[in-house]
Amino acid sequence: MEKNIFGTPLISCCTDPITGYFRDGFCRTISEDTGTHTVCAKVTQEFLDFSAAKGNDLITPIAQWQFPGLKPGDIWCLCISRWLQAEKVGKAPPIFLEATHEKTLDYASLELLIKYAVKS
Repeated sequence: MEKNIFGTPLISCCTDPITGYFRDGFCRTISEDTGTHTVCAKVTQEFLDFSAAKGNDLITPIAQWQFPGLKPGDIWCLCISRWLQAEKVGKAPPIFLEATHEKTLDYASLELLIKYAVKS
């Protein structure tokens, strides 16, 4: 059973659009996942623009990868490295903590992650 940053069972991030390295709705990872897609985030336009400027366009659909393209408010498993880059410049989107994989703690502190928790 995969665990989240609190050490409890990882919950699904999003199934519409279907997200995750395995496209199963979970922010799980394996060694072949060079991006470490472990952060479940609610993307913002500011983050999408930042990511595109860094060479990762998450807005444009890519049919052959069954990628619908993201819009503000969509929920998606992000690479921890891109999220941290965005955080350093004030553009990190909020995250769903219970759906963020424990591997994320290898890169960011629990305190930092909690600071970005999605507000209900």
